[in-house]
Amino acid sequence: MIQAPFGEAKTNGMAFIGSQPVALAAAALVVMVVGAGSIAVWRAYSGAFPEQDRAVAVRQLQIRAVQASEQLVEKTTALELTQQESIDQLQVVQDQLQTIKRLLATQQTDTKRLSDQVGELTAAVDRLRQSFASTQSQEASAPPSTRKNKTPSHKTRDKRRTSQAR
Repeated sequence: MIQAPFGEAKTNGMAFIGSQPVALAAAALVVMVVGAGSIAVWRAYSGAFPEQDRAVAVRQLQIRAVQASEQLVEKTTALELTQQESIDQLQVVQDQLQTIKRLLATQQTDTKRLSDQVGELTAAVDRLRQSFASTQSQEASAPPSTRKNKTPSHKTRDKRRTSQAR
């Protein structure tokens, strides 16, 4: 190490502090004690205790967390009930839909059966019409000699008239 001459050490601030370390430590201790004392006095007169405030804040946060947790449990329970009701309603709707499908299938079967019957009746009526038309056309085209005389003779008519007059 290089040693500085004694005269230079006094003018240099480092040398001055280094020469009285006990006084410096005592001064620092006094400053810290005065600072701590002033903080204690300030807390005592103002009533502000950050540690207690923090503890109260932590308790409030815990209470809020418990309340929020309870609310979540209640809402979850309510949601489960609502979901179960929805499932039950959906099951009822599905059952009704199945019933409607069965009824619709039955109606479609009945409609097809009735449609087939109407078709058969229509065909029968058409056959009867054709048969009737062909019978009439055969009678019209037949010669008059082969026709039976359906008009009564004059003699039988006269007899009827005389018997009715009496």
